Amino acid sequence: MGNLFSLDAWMMVWHYKDTFILGFLTTVQVSLISLLISLTLGLIFGLLATSNKLSLQAIARVYVEFIQNTPLLLQICFLYYALSFSGNGIGILASGIISIGLYHGAYMAEVIRAGIQSIHKGQFEAAQSQGFDYFGTMYYIILPQSIKIILPPMVNQVVNLVKNTSCLYIIGGTDLISLTYNFVTGASTGGAYGPAYLVCGLLFFVFCYPLSKLASNWENNLKKRDRMSSTAK
Repeated sequence: MGNLFSLDAWMMVWHYKDTFILGFLTTVQVSLISLLISLTLGLIFGLLATSNKLSLQAIARVYVEFIQNTPLLLQICFLYYALSFSGNGIGILASGIISIGLYHGAYMAEVIRAGIQSIHKGQFEAAQSQGFDYFGTMYYIILPQSIKIILPPMVNQVVNLVKNTSCLYIIGGTDLISLTYNFVTGASTGGAYGPAYLVCGLLFFVFCYPLSKLASNWENNLKKRDRMSSTAK
């Protein structure tokens, strides 16, 4: 059980608690910045995918298909090592943040595209008849209605994004997984891998579970509001 029930192993983890705190804070930092990038890219390419211009749809399709059909680990390694060996390295954290943001941006784009396309075409036509342009239609009419459809899969992507920060381990990051691995293989700390990995898992749970609950409550409130609106009519 990897010294899971060893008091000495747990005391070792407690003694080096700053290592786990640092890893957790780095994971939070990487997650938040990557999330901002992915949401921005997801919105841009989601809108391009639902535009009336085939050229814009093609651009969105190429981005989504390329990113979704290549492994995240490969993308991280390519960005980090290719730039480093060319003399233009941007560092471990920056490589991880950009790679994770690009990767999940493709999935966010698909979520937003599906949400927009779930709205009846009559809504688009009604908005155009009232003088709204494409972006005005999206901002005021379509996106507010598609939120309850977009939200559940988007939250799943956010949780996956947080967990995928563990991929920074492959390039020697200082995220939670990387520092936990360094801890359990260290010359003076090795052997306490049961408690160490359990603490690591609990920290990921503490980060991800509230996100899921918050989104679930938000989704339920939106559905409740829709039911109240329908009843009032």
